[in-house]
Amino acid sequence: MNNSIQLPQKIMLLGSGELGKEFVIAAQRLGNYVIAVDRYAHAPAMQVADCSEVISMLSADELEAVVKKHEPNFIVPEIEAIRTEKLAEFEQRGITVIPTAAATNYTMNRDRIRELAHEELGIRTAKYGYASTLEELIAVSEQIGFANVVKPVMSSSGKGQSVVQSRGEVEEAWNYAIANSRGDSQRVIVEEFINFEIEITLLTIKQWNAPTIFCSPIGHRQERGDYQESWQPAGISEDKILQAQAIATKVTDALGGAGIFGVEFFITQDEVIFSELSPRPHDTGMVTLISQNLNEFELHLRAILGLPIPQIELLGASASAVILADKKSDAVAFTGVAEALSVPNVDIKLFGKPTAHPYRRMGVALAKGDHLLEAREKAKKAANQVTMI
Repeated sequence: MNNSIQLPQKIMLLGSGELGKEFVIAAQRLGNYVIAVDRYAHAPAMQVADCSEVISMLSADELEAVVKKHEPNFIVPEIEAIRTEKLAEFEQRGITVIPTAAATNYTMNRDRIRELAHEELGIRTAKYGYASTLEELIAVSEQIGFANVVKPVMSSSGKGQSVVQSRGEVEEAWNYAIANSRGDSQRVIVEEFINFEIEITLLTIKQWNAPTIFCSPIGHRQERGDYQESWQPAGISEDKILQAQAIATKVTDALGGAGIFGVEFFITQDEVIFSELSPRPHDTGMVTLISQNLNEFELHLRAILGLPIPQIELLGASASAVILADKKSDAVAFTGVAEALSVPNVDIKLFGKPTAHPYRRMGVALAKGDHLLEAREKAKKAANQVTMI
């Protein structure tokens, strides 16, 4: 892969949510041809792609058929629920899988990436264990201690995650995790609860023939295991930033390939603790749509295609806040957008999801301010102004 790559390229996106939509926009601005694939029609990325396909990405046969039909140069996964072993076959045929087929297989499961970091690379993580039955979960939870965090080993956007304070909450956590597990997995991971000062995402850009580079760390806040707001810069010390960069480099070097990785850390008073990793743009990184000269989707595209990234510039204190559905609907519509956009340095992105249910992420409010507090308050106020009809 080198900087003299020919454009346009044919890119197949596996998963077509809001992150995929922004990636498609970035890809098409450089003239590329994009096929958006997902399990349901009219997904956000499909609305801006050149063409779309509705398949089960857990079906090897359906993946084979769609790849054979379109013959893409690149396959770019956006979600976890993919028959990842099939990607290795495509790679052997000369299709570039992002970041690589092996890395995708590793990172689609929380258990494998955790084991790579902790057991193979010697990186500090939260104490953890696994369970495939309620009885195993009870035993592992008591071994790790309370409070702890229970998650499916495979899920998206934090779904199925809960903090368990006592033995009496274990069964509810098990049911919630299994109900929100993606793919074939009926396995959960139990983690030590870390009393952190801040949780960050370090967007790490791995390039084919250039050094790994980083965005300014992004702070974020979660509820129900899903991100609610993010801000940049995160406001952590230079020493902790360097520690996080060193860990992110170590993990992504082990995975290989190219593209952007969302590497999550817990920052405590004394430690930088590796949490998770996503081999693609990160939901908390949507703040870069307003905070940087090159957003995370443009960076992902440039890294994939081997195009140069001369400088990543932070444009000032910025924040994002999610716009959530408050009800079930098959006729999604909003009010309050004009009011939100009347404030200087505020932007609204509505994802175009065809259906809604309570707590589904339907859009994001973005804001810049003279300082982080102002940016965060503006983003949250704008998000609250946009409501479903």
